[in-house]
Amino acid sequence: MCGIIGYTGSRKAGPILLDGLSNLEYRGYDSAGISIMDEEDQIRTCRAPGKLSNLKLIADQRNISGTSGIGHTRWATHGPPTDYNAHPHSDSHGNIVVAHNGIVENYISIKKDLIQTGHIFRSETDSEIIPHLIEELLAQCSSLEEAIREAAKRLKGANTAVIMSNSHPNKIFAFRIGNAGGIVVGQGDGEMLLASDITALLPHTRSVAYLSDSDFVTVDKDSAQYSNLNGESIDKKIEILSSDLLIATKGEYEHFMLKEINDQPKAVMGALKGRISFTNLRLTFDEIPLSTNEIKALDRVVLVGMGTSLHSAMVGRTWVERLSGISAEWDNSSEFRYRNPKFSRNTLVISISQSGETADTLSAMEISREEGAKQITFCNYEGTQASRIADGTIQIKAGLEVGVAASKTFTCTLVSLYLLAIYIGQIRGHLPNTAVDEIIAELSRLPQMLSHQLDNQDQYKTIASEYHNRDNFLFIGRGINYPMAMEGALKLKEISYIHAEGYPAGEMKHGPISLIDSNLPIIALIPKDPLYEKMLSSISEAKARGGSIISIASDSDTSIKEISSQVVRIPDASEFITPMLMATPLQLISYHIAIKRGCNIDQPRNLAKSVTVE
Repeated sequence: MCGIIGYTGSRKAGPILLDGLSNLEYRGYDSAGISIMDEEDQIRTCRAPGKLSNLKLIADQRNISGTSGIGHTRWATHGPPTDYNAHPHSDSHGNIVVAHNGIVENYISIKKDLIQTGHIFRSETDSEIIPHLIEELLAQCSSLEEAIREAAKRLKGANTAVIMSNSHPNKIFAFRIGNAGGIVVGQGDGEMLLASDITALLPHTRSVAYLSDSDFVTVDKDSAQYSNLNGESIDKKIEILSSDLLIATKGEYEHFMLKEINDQPKAVMGALKGRISFTNLRLTFDEIPLSTNEIKALDRVVLVGMGTSLHSAMVGRTWVERLSGISAEWDNSSEFRYRNPKFSRNTLVISISQSGETADTLSAMEISREEGAKQITFCNYEGTQASRIADGTIQIKAGLEVGVAASKTFTCTLVSLYLLAIYIGQIRGHLPNTAVDEIIAELSRLPQMLSHQLDNQDQYKTIASEYHNRDNFLFIGRGINYPMAMEGALKLKEISYIHAEGYPAGEMKHGPISLIDSNLPIIALIPKDPLYEKMLSSISEAKARGGSIISIASDSDTSIKEISSQVVRIPDASEFITPMLMATPLQLISYHIAIKRGCNIDQPRNLAKSVTVE
C-alpha cells in the first residue's frame, strides 16, 4: 500500500524524491519521509505526519543536500500516523535506514529478541525492526549485502524494502519477499532509481526491471546487480515502458478522477484496438495462452478479484456462461484462498487486478497454480507479479490511472472480459458467426456511445445538489446489472463517505425494503432488457413506500420518468454491453456528490490505489 522511491546519481536527490512521492501519494498519504546521504556521507532524515505538503515544508527548511536518498509515503497498518511512525526508520545509531511496504507477521517475536540484546525502538511500527535486525546481523555476516539478505529471510509475510547505509554512501539496496507491492528498478543516464510504482519513474526513465519474489538488488549510479536471497546472481530483463504511460496530467480537469472518467471513450478504443477489426468486424485475441483444443475442453471458469475487480468478475461470469456456454463462478480473492478450492485440469482461473499486485489476488493465483489450473490474468501494467504467476496476461489497456477510485480501468476491464467471453464462445462453436458479427458491430459503436454519455454532465450536479446531504443510498439492479449496483454503491462509499449498499432488486422483499422511507434515495439500474418488467415492479414498490427514485434508463424508455424523481439516460443497446454504459453515470453521480460534500476526490481517506498487503 505504501509508496517507496529511491535515487542515486549526480543530481540533487531531494527534489527527485519529493516529486516521486507526489506521484506515489495515492498509495498512502497519512505520513511521509525522506532520508538523504549528505555531502559528508551521513544520512539525514526528515519525516512528517499528514499530507506530503507537510514534509515538503520541513525539507525546505532543513535544506538537506545530497545525490542519494530514499523516500516513503505511508498508509498506516501498525501505529497511528505520527512523525515517529513515519518512514524511513533507522537502526540504533542512525547508520542504516529502511523504507518498507508490507506487514512483518513475526515482528513481535523479532522485536522481543532485539530488545533483549539492547536495541531501543522509537516507533509502534513493525517496519522498524528491519534496520535493527540488519544491524544485529552485521556482526555475524561478511558484508552489508549478506546481512540484508539474511534479515529478509527471517521476515514472515509479504514485504519489500529499500535500504541505505552510511558505510555504502552511493548505493541503495532492495529486496522483495512474497506478494508484497513490487519494486521497479529504473535505469537512467548516469543514475538509478527504485520505486514501488512506475508512476514515480516516468519523469526520469522508461527502462525498467521488476523485482520478483525473493529477489535482491544493489544499485549505484551506473548499474544494478541482481541476486536471490542466497546471494546467487540472476539476470533481469530490461523492459521499455510505453510512451502512453507518460500522459499523467490532469490538464483542464479539477481532479484526476474526472479526467479519467472523461478518458473512457479513448481508453475503450485502446482496449478494442488490435482485437477487433472495425472494417470487417472480426475478433482476434493473440494474448490468450490456450490452444483451440484447450479452449474447447474447458468445463469450468472461476473468476476472482477484489473490490471493483470483483464486480468485474461478477459481470464476467454472466458473459462467460451466456456467450461461451461454460459453467462459471466468481469469488472474492481473500475468501477464495481459504475455502480449499478444487480444480480439474480443464478449469480456467481468471484473476483480475488493475495493478497486478493485489496481495489477496496473488495468493489466490498461487493456490490455483498449486492445484494445476490454467490461468489468465487481467491487469493494466506490464511486468507485474500477476503476469509472472499466470499462464498469460490480457492487458486492459486503460492507460495510467492516478485517481484512487477506479474508473476507466473498470470499464476497460469489462470490455476486455467481454471480448474474451466472445472469443471463447466463438472457438467453442457456442456463438454462430452471425451473432459474433452483430456483437462486434455494436462494440465498434461503444466509444461513440460513451462519448455521448459525457455530453450532459450538468444533470449529475443537479442530483448532487439534492441528495448530497443524505446519510444512506440504495442501489438496485438485476441480472448482469446487479454487480453494477454494487459497483455504484462502492464508488459512492469510496469518495463521498456516504453509506451505500448494492442489492439485486429481487432481494428487496427479503429485508432491504424495510429501510425505505422518504430519506432514502434509490438508484435503480433499469435498461430496456429482458428483466425490465421485474425491475419496474421493484421500483414501483420502493416508490409506494416513499423512496426517491433515481433511474438510470435507456434513451427509448419514455414511461420511466412517471415513477422516477430523476432519470439519467444511457444509449439503447443490447443487455450485454449495458454494464459498460452504466459505469459512467454511476461514477459521475458519486463524483459530483463527493464534490458537493467537499471530499478529497483523488485521495479518499483510508484508501490506497493498490492494496499490496492483506
